[in-house]
Amino acid sequence: MRRLYPIVAILVMPLLSMGQQTLPIFKDRKIINSFSTETLPRHMLDFRVAHRFGDMFGESGGWPSFYGFESARDVLIGFEYGATDNLLLGLNRTKGAGPLRMLVNTYFKYKLAGQNNTLEHPVAVTFLAMNSISTMPKSDEISAINNFPKFAHRMTYHFQMLVAKRFSEVVSLQFNVGYTHRNFVDLDDVNYVINVGGAGRFQLNRRLAILLEANLPLRFRNVDFEATAPLGIGLEWETGGGHAFQINLTNAGGLSEPDYLAYTTSNWADGEFRLGFTISRQFKI
Repeated sequence: MRRLYPIVAILVMPLLSMGQQTLPIFKDRKIINSFSTETLPRHMLDFRVAHRFGDMFGESGGWPSFYGFESARDVLIGFEYGATDNLLLGLNRTKGAGPLRMLVNTYFKYKLAGQNNTLEHPVAVTFLAMNSISTMPKSDEISAINNFPKFAHRMTYHFQMLVAKRFSEVVSLQFNVGYTHRNFVDLDDVNYVINVGGAGRFQLNRRLAILLEANLPLRFRNVDFEATAPLGIGLEWETGGGHAFQINLTNAGGLSEPDYLAYTTSNWADGEFRLGFTISRQFKI
């Protein structure tokens, strides 16, 4: 895994001299499941809570689970901090929806370039690096995913490049490509997952916007794993005063990239989608 860091550094360093963002493309640092290209202003702290309920329909949904409201597929509580205008540091804890649970996620986002009104910087470019650690109790069963022979086996790494453009006051689009490396997997699985994705934001009025998002994990796996693409639609409400609220529908159960990109199996066509929400509040430090 250490061999990845020099490669990442070589890719990132030539871009550090690119200009700063002058046009806001998205209102939040997260779209639905995916990160956006946005960072926080310097010395700004963001506190957020996100929740994913259970399946609304399908085998585990419907009236017995009150359409998923009596279940909690995943829960996130975390903080983000603007170390500089271009560098964001993040820490959160998620319940986890895949085989690895009790996840502590640390990450940074660096804004390599920002869109402005000139042809010099027509798009915004941001690099993301994340480390996810499972704090599940160690199992004595050798075949269990949480057997964890070494502490390093608890870790998953995720790297992502995000490119976004604001086309007008109404439309913003984003493309992303990512690489996820899991240090410990089943014997018939492989350690890495490559993904591509896209998202859009469509402004309805001064405070409301529609969000659309799709991610496609490219799983080069030997295991017979019925993966599905995480898809989401959301309504974003900017309430003012540093508050933001989002309600969404998605088939992704997990709230962190190493979780939902590697382990989503729910299918929209089978009613296996769920209601979710995110609440955030910003503070100046």
